[in-house]
Formats: sequence, structure tokens, C-alpha cells
Amino acid sequence: MPIRFFNTLTRQIEDFSPREPGVVRLYTCGPTVYNFAHIGNFRAYIFEDLLQRHLEFRGYRVDRAMNLTDVDDKTIRGCRAAGLPLADFTAPFKKAFFDDLDSLRIKRANHFPEATESVHIERMISMISTLIEKGHAYRAEDGSVYFRIRSFSNYGNLAHFNLEDLRDGVRVSNDEYGKENVGDFALWKTWDEADGDVGWESPWGRGRPGWHIECSAMATGILGPELDIHCGGEDNIFPHHEAEIAQSECCTGKKFVRLWMHCRHLQVEGSKMAKSAGNFFTLRDLIEKGWSGREVRYALISVKYREPLNFTFEGLAAARSALQRLDEWTARLRETAGSESAENPVEGLEAFGEALDDDLNISAALASVFETVRLTNRKMDEAALSPAEARTLLKWLNGVNSVLALEPEVEKIPEAVEGLLTRRAEARSSKDWKLSDTLRDEILAMGWMVKDTKDGQKLSLAVRTATSTH
Repeated sequence: MPIRFFNTLTRQIEDFSPREPGVVRLYTCGPTVYNFAHIGNFRAYIFEDLLQRHLEFRGYRVDRAMNLTDVDDKTIRGCRAAGLPLADFTAPFKKAFFDDLDSLRIKRANHFPEATESVHIERMISMISTLIEKGHAYRAEDGSVYFRIRSFSNYGNLAHFNLEDLRDGVRVSNDEYGKENVGDFALWKTWDEADGDVGWESPWGRGRPGWHIECSAMATGILGPELDIHCGGEDNIFPHHEAEIAQSECCTGKKFVRLWMHCRHLQVEGSKMAKSAGNFFTLRDLIEKGWSGREVRYALISVKYREPLNFTFEGLAAARSALQRLDEWTARLRETAGSESAENPVEGLEAFGEALDDDLNISAALASVFETVRLTNRKMDEAALSPAEARTLLKWLNGVNSVLALEPEVEKIPEAVEGLLTRRAEARSSKDWKLSDTLRDEILAMGWMVKDTKDGQKLSLAVRTATSTH
């Protein structure tokens, strides 16, 4: 069965094949580092992580670039308000972004180009010069350089709109005047006082690049003029990705991207995420509420990328419960398997892998995992699962986790909980059941759940209810 993905450009599910056999050149739009990334951003980044991991699971080598936008209107406003140089202002947000990637178990891209790096600024200037020479760009009255959208007949194909529909009613930035067409977008913005110390010298005077040309320059400069896959959120389709196609193809004369993939928006508790609505969350906000990066990852990965995701605290609690079920199953398998390693070939990954081959159908993939959990738990209840079968299942689970990255975290048990656990064991040994129950409740209040088994007390993180997180 071939891998098949939905292509935003054609609006069809297509068989996937990279331009170079065995190698996938993947570009994913990264954060604008003027603040901490929010969970809506990470919905896209986790979808892209799942895509990369599945392609690698299927044997491809993925060469991935993910940009950091560290110069634009927002970063400039931020650094001026903070009274800091641009690089000093963006540095802590860059670090926070990478910390969040690690918390969410998102694989690092091969390349993290930053827009302000001199090699990329030089390439932007070179591309703009080429576009001017070819008649696709022009210099306006204020000295800024704009792309002439009417020079590219395919403009609008990605977003599926007619160029004639682009009227004067669309929003236009205050500094974009003297343009030939209201839809023409800035390639180079001439310096003004609001930019402060931010600017670079160019053939058109001091200024800074437009957002769209940044990604084209970094993508083609690192991965080459023809990419296999370009990803982002659906809000990137227009104007950003539309502009990337136009300027890249007019500059290189080659098809910029073979496959466009976009994920749908994330809502929180049924509403658009907004600080004014009180439902705006960064990852660190959720971690402060007691949730783990692993649980947030599960909640964000569990709905197919082309479907809207309603992020709720009930959903987070369900994620914690599902992961606990998976952890308990894994622990039972290890007890059954013994110390030997698996030698038998692993079967059963077919349903999991084939579900993801079908346009990353994560719902079907997770269903196949938990059906395996259900069936094998029943066999273990009946003492009908052999150690060899358990070892094979553990090897199978390693394959699953190479894609989903849901393996248990190594939790450090607090000393206070350890002390209560010891006291409870003593209480049970002396048949003081009332004290045993009291200590169990104290342990639960500290966020841990104790379960009595034939092998003694088993400790795990408690499933937090949704109401306790607000």
C-alpha cells in the first residue's frame, strides 16, 4: 500500500513519492520569536513531527528545515518596547521554543535557519535582485520593493481564489503605498524610524526583508529549489505560502513544492484561543497546572491533522488516562516477558503503519494500538500470554513509539510520597486498614495513586480531573 497524503494545492489525496528516491526534503514553517509559542502553534509542530517520524518509519531519510522568524514587525516592536537589541530580545524566546520541543518530544529538524543570519539576508537580496531583473518585482515610491502578482499567472492556485477577487477591501499595511496593485506584497521594506537599529544595507538602501521572502530564501538555500513537502497551519496558506510559491518559482523557474500539507486550527474549550477569552495557553502554562509534555503531546496528536481540534481539560484528563492504561500494559508485558530479548519477528505493525499511510490517520492508528492492549490484557488475565509473545509485543511497541513517542517518562517519586508509601506498607503488614486507607488518600492528594497487587504496592501518577485544573 503506498503512502498517500492530501495535497492542499490539488485538494486531492495523492500517492506520495519524493523527487529523489529514499530522500524527503521537508520544510516546515517555524515560530516568530517575539513571545512564547502557544499550544495552537504546537498543534502544527506535532503534526509535522508525526509526519517526519512516520516517513522515517517507512524507511525514508528526511532532510528537514524549520525556520525561526526573528525579524518582522512583531519582533521589532517587541525589542523597541523592551529597550533591547533585536538579538537580545529574541534570544530567550528561541531558547524557550527549543525547551518546549524537548518537553513535547518533537524531533529536532536538521536545520533551524534564522532570518537574521547574514548568509540568508544575502540570499534574500540576491533573490529580490533576480525578481527585479525578470520583471516580477519593482521599487515603489518609498524605496520598498514589491512583488508584482500579476506577473505570475498561477497566483491564487494554492488558496483556490481568483486574482480578480483580490480587491481594494483587503487589509493593507500602512507603510505599503505606491504599489501597482493592492495585492502586491513587500519583498524589501525600506527603513523608517520605527525600525530603530534594525536594518541591513541593500541595492535599494537600508531596510529589512519581507516575511515571505525570508522563507523562500531559507528553504531553497538549504534544501534546493524543489521541495518534496512544505507544511504549516491553514492560516499560512494565504498569503504566506501563496507568496512563497510565486516568488520562488519566478526566481528559479522550477516547481517549488510537490506536496503542500496544512493542519486545521486549534480551538480551546470550543472557542477561538484568545487572551481576552481567558483560554490562551502556552505549554509552560499547562505544565504549571500539573500536566506533562507527554500528556499535552497525546492530546494534540490524537486528532487527525485535517480535522479541527477542540483542546479541553477533559481531553487532557483522557490523555492522562490513556497513557496510564498504556503504561500499566507495558509494565505487565515486562513482568511476563522476563529478562530475555525478543528474537521473533514482529507482526501486528501492519494495521498501525497502514493507518498512518492513509493521510496520517492517527485515529485508526491509535485504535489499532489500544485494540492490541485490550486483547493481550485479556490473555495476560488468563495467564495465556507466553514470555516470547510478551517480548515480541514489547519490540512491537518500540516500533510504535518510534512514531508516536509516547513511552513512559521516568518520574522521580518525591521523598514525602516515598515516606508515606513505606508507612502504608507497615500499616498493611499490621492489618491497620484504617491507617492504610488514610495514607492512600494522602498519597492521592499529592498527585500519586497507589494500587495493591499480589507483588505489593504499585505507584503511578494519578489521573487529574478536568475541574481541578482551572
